[in-house]
Amino acid sequence: MSNTGKPVFGIIGGSGVYDIDGLENKRWERIASPFGNASDELLFGELDGQQLVFLPRHGRGHKIPPSEINFHANIDALKRAGVTDVVSVSAVGSLREHLRPGMFVIVDQFVDRTFARNKSFFGAGLVGHVSMAHPVCTRLGDHIEAAAKEAGIEALRGGTYLVMEGPQFSTLAESELYRAWGCDVIGMTNMPEAKLAREAELCYATIAMVTDYDCWHPHHDNVTVEQIIKVLVANADKAKSLVRHVVPKLASDLHAASCSCRSALEHALITSAEARSPDLLRKLEAVAGRILNR
Repeated sequence: MSNTGKPVFGIIGGSGVYDIDGLENKRWERIASPFGNASDELLFGELDGQQLVFLPRHGRGHKIPPSEINFHANIDALKRAGVTDVVSVSAVGSLREHLRPGMFVIVDQFVDRTFARNKSFFGAGLVGHVSMAHPVCTRLGDHIEAAAKEAGIEALRGGTYLVMEGPQFSTLAESELYRAWGCDVIGMTNMPEAKLAREAELCYATIAMVTDYDCWHPHHDNVTVEQIIKVLVANADKAKSLVRHVVPKLASDLHAASCSCRSALEHALITSAEARSPDLLRKLEAVAGRILNR
């Protein structure tokens, strides 16, 4: 799929989000990436004339653990598919009393505590530094907030998502530490996803679905997979409704093309043109072609 100038909405998340009533012209397609295999084929479709692309972050059937997700291939494949705007739908634990299981949080900040993941498309032979001061797209967040209100979904705007390595859940000491840091929710999947989306000049936002109270809450059981799945199933219809309501807002957004996310690389590359690695230049054709092909 090529980018014709119109926005293309990409959704990264679980399989329950993809079964949306009215999604037409559906097809699964593997997009080749120089960074290896994405988590799965991409599901292409149209909703009321708006192009959508879905990517199962863990693969269909949830086969890939958080630390083994090929985030580079996922973001590169979405970029090659013409995606301009990405919404990440993620299960999280709550670190705050008022963020109850079943609620949605429209995240605006991250604390990255992962340690076993390559976090940049750039490296030796082509060095780049993008700003992550504001790691999510405010414009997309505005659309999601408005869509949640229309859909009658309880969604809090703003919150800090601590991304842990996993796959184990937190210790009590860790959970209390993250609360003392001012973090609001905790999960395992949005880093380096958000950083790579910024490097690829994609607008990116996170819808965090609260499934549990992590392990800090004295009156709730410690988090279990069974508990998470139960809340995720209950929230699937809400997530699909939210997507349905946000799509027309994205399609009619006259300011999308001028969003600052889409020029994140404008002053990010520091390696002189004559010193750049040819191999890395070829790999970054889709991710950074706008700036590299000048």
